[in-house]
Formats: sequence, C-alpha cells, structure tokens
Amino acid sequence: MKLKVIPFLLLFFTSIIGFSQNMQKGFTYLETGKYKQAEIFFKEILKEYPTNKTARLCYGRAIGLNGKSKDAVKLFTKLLKDYPKDFEVKLNYAESLLWNKNYTEAKVFYEKLIKENDKSFPALLGYANTLSNLKKYEDALFYVDKALAVLPGNANALVSKKYMRLGLANTKVTDQKYDEAEEILKENFTNFKNDKETLLNLANLYLISKQVDKALKTYDEIGKIPGNKIGSLIGISLVHHLNENDKKALVIAKQALESVNKDTAKTTKNQAIERYVQALIWNKKYALAELEIDKLFNTNKETENWMLSLRATLNVYKSDFKKSLKDYNLILENDSASFDGNLGKANALKASGYINDAYKSAEKTLFFYKKQKDATNFIKQLDVSFTPFLETKYYHSFDNGNNEANAYDVKAEIPFSTKFKILANYNYRTTSNPIANLTATTNNITFGASYQLLNNLTVKGSLGATSSESDTSKYNQLLADVFINIKPFKLQNLELGYKRDIQNFNAALLNEQIVQNNFILNYSLNTNFNLGWFTQYYYTSQSDNNTRNLLFTSLYYNILTKPSLKAGFNYQNISFKLQVPNTYFSPSKFNAVEVFVNLIKDETIAKNKEWFYGLTAATGLQYIENNDALNTYRIQANLGYKFSERALINLYGLQSNIASAVATADAKGFTYTEFGVRLKWLFLKKPIFKK
Repeated sequence: MKLKVIPFLLLFFTSIIGFSQNMQKGFTYLETGKYKQAEIFFKEILKEYPTNKTARLCYGRAIGLNGKSKDAVKLFTKLLKDYPKDFEVKLNYAESLLWNKNYTEAKVFYEKLIKENDKSFPALLGYANTLSNLKKYEDALFYVDKALAVLPGNANALVSKKYMRLGLANTKVTDQKYDEAEEILKENFTNFKNDKETLLNLANLYLISKQVDKALKTYDEIGKIPGNKIGSLIGISLVHHLNENDKKALVIAKQALESVNKDTAKTTKNQAIERYVQALIWNKKYALAELEIDKLFNTNKETENWMLSLRATLNVYKSDFKKSLKDYNLILENDSASFDGNLGKANALKASGYINDAYKSAEKTLFFYKKQKDATNFIKQLDVSFTPFLETKYYHSFDNGNNEANAYDVKAEIPFSTKFKILANYNYRTTSNPIANLTATTNNITFGASYQLLNNLTVKGSLGATSSESDTSKYNQLLADVFINIKPFKLQNLELGYKRDIQNFNAALLNEQIVQNNFILNYSLNTNFNLGWFTQYYYTSQSDNNTRNLLFTSLYYNILTKPSLKAGFNYQNISFKLQVPNTYFSPSKFNAVEVFVNLIKDETIAKNKEWFYGLTAATGLQYIENNDALNTYRIQANLGYKFSERALINLYGLQSNIASAVATADAKGFTYTEFGVRLKWLFLKKPIFKK
C-alpha cells in the first residue's frame, strides 16, 4: 500500500517545486521589501491559480506589508476558514492583526498559538511584539528571550528586543526611575554598539534628570557616528541652555546651522534652524530671532507647526501672549495632540490670567502624554499657588534713638477657586523707649478677600481694627484697605489703592493717635531690552490736619536672569504741608538719590531642599530741607531654605540710615535695624476646589 502512494507523492512534490520556481520572483520581492511589485506579481498568479494557498498567503503578506492591513486581515480570515488547522495560516492571520493594530485581539490569538506550539519562533516573536505594542514591555522581553532561545542571534528578534528596551526605559523615565532606565538602555549596547537611537534616548534621559555632564558626553558620542555631527551640536546647544549657559548654547547652535550644506537632510536642516532661532530667543536677541522667523514664513510654501511654535515662543518671551495664543491654536488645528501646542498654550494662558483654561490645556497635554514631567510640574505649580497657607513672622527692630520693637505676625490665604480667596491677618507688636520711659502695645486684626474680575483685573480689600494701649492712653481704630490691580498693556502693571492705618512707628507716635488715609498708585514697566521702571506715589491725609506727598521711582537694568541680578538708581521725594518736628519727621521737602545692586534667587524658583537668598546694597545722598547733603546706605539680606513645596523658612535682616525710613522727630544721623524669621506652611495638600 505504501508503494502505491509513492508515485503520487513524487508527482505532487515535483509539481510543488515547479510551481514554487515559477513564484521565486515574487518571493524575492517579498524578501527584499518590494511589496508593491510583490502585490502585482501574486495578483497575476492568483488569476491563474485562485485557490493556491501559497499564492494567497504571499499576496496577503504583500498587501498587508504595503499598507493595506484591513484587506490583509480579510484575506487571512478567509484562508483560516479554508485551512482551520494550518499553523502557517494561523501565524499569518495573527501577524495581519498586528499590521492592523488589533493588538488586544492579536494577543489572545498568539496565546492560543503558543499553547499549540511553544517552540514556534514566529509565534513567540509575534507574541512578544504584540505585548510590546500593548506597552507590556517586561512581558515582551520575557517572550522575545524565549524566541531567541529557539533561534539564537536572530536579527529580527534582536531588533525587536532593542525597541522593547527603549519602550521599557521610557516608562521608567516617565516614572522618574532614572537609574533603572539608564541600566536598561545600556543593555542595548551588547548587541548594538553605539546604537544611535539608544544614545538619543540616553541623552534625553540625562536632559530630563539634569545630568548635564553625561548628556554632553552622550551627544559627543552621537557626533562621532557618521552623518550625525549636526544633530549632536543641536543636542549640545540644548544641554547648555538647560545648564543656564545661553551664550554657549547660541555659539553651538550657530555652529550647527553653519554645518548645514546641500546634502543635509531637510529634517536635520530644519532642526538646526529651529535650535538657532531658539538660542537667539534664549539670549533675548528678539529682533534677530524675528528676522529669522519672518524669513522662514516667506521662503516656505507651507506653514509647518515647528515654525508656528518658534513664533509663539518668541511672543511668549516678549510677553505678547495674545499673539502666542493665536499661533498655539493654529498648531492645535493642525495637530490636536501636539505637545508644544498644548503645553505652550497652557503657559500662555496662565501668563494671561486665564487660569482655568490653563489647567484644561495642561490636562489635555497629559491626556496625550501620560505622566509627562513638564505638564505634571506645570499643574503641580498651579496647585501650589492656589493651596491655602499660613505664614508667620517674628521680628525685632531698634534704632539709635533708643526705640525698640518686637512683633509677631500671622497671615492666612484660603483660595476657594482660581478667582476668589479670603485673607486674614493678625499682628501683635510691642514698642518701648527706656530713655523716655514709654511702652505701648498694639493688636491688629483684618479680614478680607480677593477676586479676579477679569483676566487682567483683580480687586482686593480688607477690613479690621487696631487696639492700642500705652502708659497714657488706650484706644481702638478702624483699619481698612482696598486695591485694584490692572495689567493695562503687556509688560505693565498698575495698582490703585486706599489704605487706612495708624502711625505706629514707636510708642510716642502711638500715643498721638494719628490716623492716616493713604491713596496709593504703584506702576511698573518692564521691557524686552532688560530695562525696568517702578514708580510709587502716596498721598496721605492725616487726622492731625497734616498731609504728605511721597514719590519713589526706580530705574534699573537686569544684568542676569538666574539668579536675578539688577542694578539701578532710586529717587525719592517727600513733602509735608505742616512741619511738626517735635512729633515726627515732617520736612517741607526731602530728596534722596541712591544707586543699588540687587541679587536674588527667589523662593518661587527654588526647588525642594534647596536654599534661596537675596541681597540688596544701596548708597547715595539725601537732602533734608535746604541742609547739606548727607550720605545714605541701605543693606538688606535674607537666606531661606525650602523643605518641600509645602514648607519653607527664611531669616532676614536690614539696616538703613535713610531718613524716609523713619517717623521720629530727629531723623538726622538716624540708623534703623531690623531682623527676623519667617515660616510659610501650606496646611492643605492641594487646593480646596480640587478636593
């Protein structure tokens, strides 16, 4: 019986071999990635042999790999019905699900295949790739290793494993597990020495984790790979920017742009232009940046998102947020998932005073980019600014007129929304003068509220009382204030206000019960060329029928941004209608001019477990009435530590001999000193409106 079968088998295999030889050209097309030609070839074969399984399989692979994944799934579904037990058909059907991104369905089907044959290399590798696409990278690596145990050193499996490691490392970076991510990425070098994609991922890891030296070294390694010098320079420029060396960043960015030639790929050329313009913006060379951006829009037929992003970034730096929002919206019209569009818009909205919309835009960023660090930190910082807090301060002051004071101050802010918050303040102060044998105590308490009426208009007010008691008198008085803060134009702030308080510099003045009604104007102007101007004007009407005019103006230049370093000139003019020299300092005219230097690292930019500080030194001349000029000096310093986003402490001290700082009768030769400690605590973990 076996002998009768042999002639039939010989005839069958001969026909198969002959048919296979006829299809060899099509096989070659598939093997060399010429899927369009393979599709045409096997389509012709199927016209003659419509039921041939091999031709159908090859045609299905050709159309699937040529981008027609849905048609491939349909074709392999039919094949599976015709050959329900054929393992090869099952493998191709499973792979077609991958092409069509039906990953969940593919996972279930591959699991059945592995149960059927747990030594099948295609099944194990296909399952590993499926898990990888589902972002189950650790499981994917487990199964790709199983596939490599079947076919050690298989190139396709090793490439898949490389990308699985890249994916796993990326999740570790997102979770801020930087050491683990670094270790995973470096494993790729075992099979892919100096792999460009791995190096780029390592560089990105070092940038995010602020490991500047490692980032520079990695970009240097990338630059050694032929054809990657420009990309290396682009990355190095960014590293210097993040390391707050923008001048160096511009030098490197210019080198990258100058390295572009006619053979440079368009994408790389655009990236070099983009980094150069960004570096100009970082260095506040706005006019040059604008020229380059205009050139881009004039020479490119199509407006691309990276061009819009550059223009939007420039306008953000120039505080022209209306224009930047317009460009960010155009970016999002082109690509609703754009990271630059969504987070850039969030920043512009925040700066414009549209806080609720800024939250939404940042949350949309996180919808597309889960746990993204910049978007997460943006929301975190917004939350901190709207979290209820308590602030307490103790200070001691004294002067060479033998006046001393001790004070305790407690204030609280409780935001109920991004627009409305309530305010409370309590102050206890004791003053004494042992030479004059005077002592006095005051208790001040106020309650108020702040409300943002418009994105650029906020109203704040408070009402309270002061209770004063001394050796000779005891009285209560009303305290009140109301302020309107307006941002009339970009880079400008205007504050108009009224404040009712009591002259309380020392015990003698407290006994006089002098009520002050202050009408206040504060105006500040910043520029895009580092100059700034601040002006303050007080008109004060007092209960003793005296009036005061006080003008203070300051013109300064911003020398550095981080830390902030500025220097400038201050001018002050004070005049009283009545001169009561035996009671308090009340000249008919007082003028002072000083030069100052201010160095500050603000607590708002300090990171957790980091120090912040400030130092101001000023000197000049003061003129009291028509007397000769007197030298002035002023020194202020503070040093603080930020324990966390929710708690900080700082010490401060100041000393000055400028007469306007006092209210004593004899201001000539006066020196005032104050020092204290301040604590701030966010007593809730998040804003009330987020509970």
